[in-house]
Order: sequence, then structure tokens, then C-alpha cells
Amino acid sequence: MKKLLYLFLGLFLLAGCATTYHPAQPSPDEIVIVKSDRKMFLLHDNKIIKTYDVNLGQNPYGHKQKRGDMRTPEGEYYIDGRNPYSEFYLSLHISYPDREDRENAKERDHDPGDHIVIHGMRGRGTRGDFRQAGDWTEGCIAVTNADMHEIYHWVDVGTPITIYP
Repeated sequence: MKKLLYLFLGLFLLAGCATTYHPAQPSPDEIVIVKSDRKMFLLHDNKIIKTYDVNLGQNPYGHKQKRGDMRTPEGEYYIDGRNPYSEFYLSLHISYPDREDRENAKERDHDPGDHIVIHGMRGRGTRGDFRQAGDWTEGCIAVTNADMHEIYHWVDVGTPITIYP
């Protein structure tokens, strides 16, 4: 019985270590979000290698101006961190706010907000849950948990991300 348990555990760990995403394709070197289409595109050498449906902030139109406006930012940023313990099943942190965002917010006497991420959903986060949710985040970009698992393990820190209206 013990041997069977160790064999199972060994195979489980080996499978976990060998997990690779799209082995025939290189890692994405760019992320593009088109808010109006609710789509995320992973690109390599300017070619789309994967497309995902996304949900956005509850007030998705226009560029994020301040904390609490429920908007998803627009512009050019990059992935600057990873969180395996995210409240919403894994997350990749986006470099918002940049210098320009902070300056614009300061001119209006606002806090620009922060902690904009690509993340999964609470709980199982299935495709059905995702479709029913609509735009529900506070400005983040949400995908299903299965999609987030793939994205999290495939996209490198430093990857540029452009968010279009």
C-alpha cells in the first residue's frame, strides 16, 4: 500500500513539474487587451498565439482616472509581478499607474489607484460563472480560472501589455 502511495505521489509531482503550456509555441512577448471586444490576445513576434475572453471593471468605458472609479486603465504598461496567493485565483500585476497616470491624478487632486491585475475568479471560476458575471471587477481584468492558470504559467514578468478602449 505504501509503495502504491509513493508511486502515485511521485507521478503526481512529476506531472506537476512537467506541466508546460503550448510547448510548440514560444512564450508570449506581448499582451493586447481590447476592452470594447472584451478580448485578450497573447502575441509572439506580432502574431496572435492565443485569445481569451475577459471581464473588466464595472465602469469599463474610458481610462482609469482615480481610485474607486471602477475603470480598467488604457495605455501601455507591462507585467511587473506575480501573486500565487491572489484573492481571485492567481494574478499578474500590471504596472499601472505609470508616471503620467500619477501626474494626471495629482493635477485633479485624486489618488490614481493601484493594484490593477489580470486575475481569475473566486471559487471554481468556470466558463459559465464567467459569462454570467459580466463586468464586475474594480478595474482589473478577469478571466476564467482555467485561463488564468494557463496565462500565469505562460506569461513572463516584464511582458508589455497594451490596453485599448
